[in-house]
Amino acid sequence: MASSFYSNAQHVDFESVLGMDDHGMVSMFEALMASGLRGFLGCPAVVYEDALVDFFEKASVRSGVIISTVGGQFVEISEELFAESFELPIDGLGDLSEMPKDAIFYARSIVSLSGEPISLSGRKNQMKMSFLLLCDIVAKAISVKAGSFKAITVEKFSLMTAVVCRIKMNWAKFLFGILKKMVTSGSKQAKGFAVQISLLLATFPSLELGESSEFPASKVLTKKTVLRFVSINVRDGAEEVAGAAKTKAVSKKRPAADVEAAVPKRKRTVKKKSVSSISSLELVEVAEEAIPVRVDAQLANLWRVGFIDSCTNDLYI
Repeated sequence: MASSFYSNAQHVDFESVLGMDDHGMVSMFEALMASGLRGFLGCPAVVYEDALVDFFEKASVRSGVIISTVGGQFVEISEELFAESFELPIDGLGDLSEMPKDAIFYARSIVSLSGEPISLSGRKNQMKMSFLLLCDIVAKAISVKAGSFKAITVEKFSLMTAVVCRIKMNWAKFLFGILKKMVTSGSKQAKGFAVQISLLLATFPSLELGESSEFPASKVLTKKTVLRFVSINVRDGAEEVAGAAKTKAVSKKRPAADVEAAVPKRKRTVKKKSVSSISSLELVEVAEEAIPVRVDAQLANLWRVGFIDSCTNDLYI
């Protein structure tokens, strides 16, 4: 079923979301537009399901070009056609490994909910709500990853950095590279770009694409679906905080056996008096005698002012 190609997808209705009252959300979507991704993320949301299934079943990469057959007709998609169809930038970074480290460090503070740089090995709930949504967009609509979307990854955050810090990206090269992975045999890349591929196939006049179907409204970001996203994440965040507090409270309770084990028992020593009767034994506490320590005066002075070398602090006892 073609629906499996967009089960985790995201698409954007820019006209709708740019009319929101939420300044943070609007600024985030404006940054996506400034990055040159409006044509890719906001193209007409139509899917040709039969043609899409046919395309993926027979697609492969030859000499850097994607070829396939749809309805018995030959299809060839080049990076140039891909870039032109979605008006994608062709200048800038083409690989995320080229992302400036200082930009990533700067972005870690910009997106942070607390103001402290977020951890790139943590969960995305460290981020402000608008950047939580951006994290979803880059994961589902750009890098097309399957599985859990709650964790931050270096790849996702590098993509976010490109948007947040307005880093020039060769989005044509990067996105076309992902599409090539989708059709490469043995690749772990999840399949996606259902709307974009449908639009590309529609540019071939000889193809019989069959009936089109609308992209699921729940996967298109509008005022309504963004507000729903916010509501769900606020609720989940509250539940997570409550769960963490409950776990912490439970962990403070210590079993009786552990408490007893933690209390040190006072040791007593038996000392025998110089008497013949064993019944005259008496319990007394034994204290260690203090051992006088002689320290050279000059060494003691160096110790006091803090210049003693830890490797040569010999004490004479």
